[in-house]
Amino acid sequence: MPRNFCRRRWSAASLLATLFICCNSTAAQTDRTSENVTVVIDAGHGGHDRGGIPGQRFSEKDMTLDVAQRLRNVLAASGYRVVMTRDSDVFVPLATRVAIANSYRNAIFVCVHFNATNRMGAGGIETYFYSRDSLPLASAIHHFVVGGAPSASRGVRRRGYYVLRKTNIPAVLVECGFLTNPTEAAYAGSASYRQKLAEEIAAGVRGRNIVGSASYVDQTKVAKSEHRRSKRSQKKGARKKKSSSKPAGSEARSGSIDRES
Repeated sequence: MPRNFCRRRWSAASLLATLFICCNSTAAQTDRTSENVTVVIDAGHGGHDRGGIPGQRFSEKDMTLDVAQRLRNVLAASGYRVVMTRDSDVFVPLATRVAIANSYRNAIFVCVHFNATNRMGAGGIETYFYSRDSLPLASAIHHFVVGGAPSASRGVRRRGYYVLRKTNIPAVLVECGFLTNPTEAAYAGSASYRQKLAEEIAAGVRGRNIVGSASYVDQTKVAKSEHRRSKRSQKKGARKKKSSSKPAGSEARSGSIDRES
């Protein structure tokens, strides 16, 4: 038998063995993605804190809870340990949500929200993070949610919202579209679309170590400037509290709603 033929047979066998090992290694790595990982899911708002702005068709607190519960089911089926900051229509203070997240090791925190603004034409999906350790998670979730939704991407953004700034684990806040946009509100009103959102967020959780970190817009100074403007306005007496203002401690925002920072 020619020597070259033996070498070719040996090379082919080695190649098959290598492919077999690589495939098994990849499968094992995929199986380990949920091993000992806790996902803390935070459905935004709740109870007296309806979320959004007055007059919008859908209540944000109901939409976030529905998506969060669907996300819990998808992740649990994949082997993740899942903890909900709320599992019913109750108000949970921001500090309590953070305390729940920080009580788990080897965990990640996913906060589900929908956006709102007085400008009906505004639309799209955006994902927020604060710590650098959270960027891969934010990038992956944004990648999958935008890829599976008909809405435009508003990008990944860094901002010091309370639930992101105070957590000691990778944490993101995903805005799943504008409930004040008639088209996106119609999407959110569909159970199948909310299920799709949950599945794509779950795909981002699973792919957090695979999808590369995205470029982002740093908005960490926005909240400080808004706070200074508010202080100046209060001193001048230019603004008066409206009777429809939300109770202290809520996640109310004005304009293109800003999560409490």
